[in-house]
Amino acid sequence: MREFWYLAEPFDKGLVSLAIESGATVIVLKDAAKLSEVRSLGKILVACDGGDLIPERDFVHIEIKESKDQERAGLYPPSVKVLVETTDWRVIPLENLIAMRQDVYAIVKDIQEARLAFETLEKGVKGVVLKTQDPSIIKAFSTLLESEPPVELITAVVERILPIGLGDRVCVDTTSILEKSSGLLVGNSSSGMLLVHAETEESPYVASRPFRVNAGAVHMYVKVPGDKTKYLCELSSGDAVVIYDCKGKARQVFVGRSKIERRPMLLIEARYNNKKLSAILQNAETIRLVSPDCGPISVSELKPKMEVLGYVEDFARHFGMKIQETIQEK
Repeated sequence: MREFWYLAEPFDKGLVSLAIESGATVIVLKDAAKLSEVRSLGKILVACDGGDLIPERDFVHIEIKESKDQERAGLYPPSVKVLVETTDWRVIPLENLIAMRQDVYAIVKDIQEARLAFETLEKGVKGVVLKTQDPSIIKAFSTLLESEPPVELITAVVERILPIGLGDRVCVDTTSILEKSSGLLVGNSSSGMLLVHAETEESPYVASRPFRVNAGAVHMYVKVPGDKTKYLCELSSGDAVVIYDCKGKARQVFVGRSKIERRPMLLIEARYNNKKLSAILQNAETIRLVSPDCGPISVSELKPKMEVLGYVEDFARHFGMKIQETIQEK
């Protein structure tokens, strides 16, 4: 999960409040006398003398001016978070630091620098520390925190729809309002997944639930942040998942509630080139996949040769992480 800290220098209570509202998890204070003021604004970690994170014990602030500063940053133990700053920002010093240690936090002045820091060496920094007095820049960080790398969705052709009786399915209720033509990528295999539409559509039988994705059977994989997967049955309140729109654009949302209930189920198999994609979903009119033209398709209307959106990859997974290994899943 990406971390966003705000460096309150000079201290401005209004800007600190805006940073908290925009998703900051830590406020860094130079003036420890303002500690109680910050804590009065909300439940937030404060980095300062006497705060939750103590300078030199929990974190250090290092300005990178020359190679020896970079070397010094790499010498701190893993328990110490390293906040790095440079007056002449370049990618290479940051690449070196990320290669040296896991807990690098880049001090940035705007959203462009933050994106660069998160994308460096693909892995990116652990977090960014925003140093600005511009409220518009602070506010923009809320969208940055939600963003996830896009994926290339493919068009798969449906081959088989088979009712398979009762099973346990997972409704994922998120803490966000989801848009039409968006949903979760799920699958019986992580190498071939289908895009299950959020319940944004009205029905004669039930009102829309635009915060919900009725995602399917408990055993299936679902995409989560960090290019990882989880089993649907593992999701619980506070977990993060990735919502994709029909163009592959992604954003992180959080699970408010995960409901597992026994329902009649449907096996859906599709194919893209020589790759099989499959998912087991609840057999109900309100469960929908997504067509290539971004429209929702109810599973009750699904027929062989219809086209749906999905995702394929050539990697196997171990504990949700990509690995190079030969695995067959049937």
